[in-house]
Amino acid sequence: MIHIAITLVVFTLMEGLAWATHKYVMHGFLWSWHKDHHQKNHNSIFEKNDRFFIFYALVSISCIAAWNYGDFEYGLAIGLGIFMYGFTYFMIHDVFIHRRLRWFSKTESVYGKAIRKAHKIHHKHLGKEDGECFGLLWVPSKYYNDYKDRSKSK
Repeated sequence: MIHIAITLVVFTLMEGLAWATHKYVMHGFLWSWHKDHHQKNHNSIFEKNDRFFIFYALVSISCIAAWNYGDFEYGLAIGLGIFMYGFTYFMIHDVFIHRRLRWFSKTESVYGKAIRKAHKIHHKHLGKEDGECFGLLWVPSKYYNDYKDRSKSK
């Protein structure tokens, strides 16, 4: 049971870590890796920004490998929490928001619409400064409430 709890706690904590990484690393000293994600005119399905995904995948794999070799009792739980967040991030950010794959193109979900709007606001800033909405799963209430109020009037 402790392993399931650790997995869920790690998944939850990843939102805060992703927010901090996005704000202070991607929009900070590693802007050169993230910049192409804010530009509309790149010609590849891959972006330099995908290096961050690879980094977290390697951390997850390392934790699971350490558990597998008996060096880290909670490695599987931590690695799975990171993996689950990474998979969720891919499905929401790359598939649902940026439509790198054409799945889930239409939604009536208030939460889904709020996520898209918050991310659109984030991308209105093409430079590394003046950014907002650095998280993924947590949506500031002002974006959520915009759609919640509209859905009640239908």
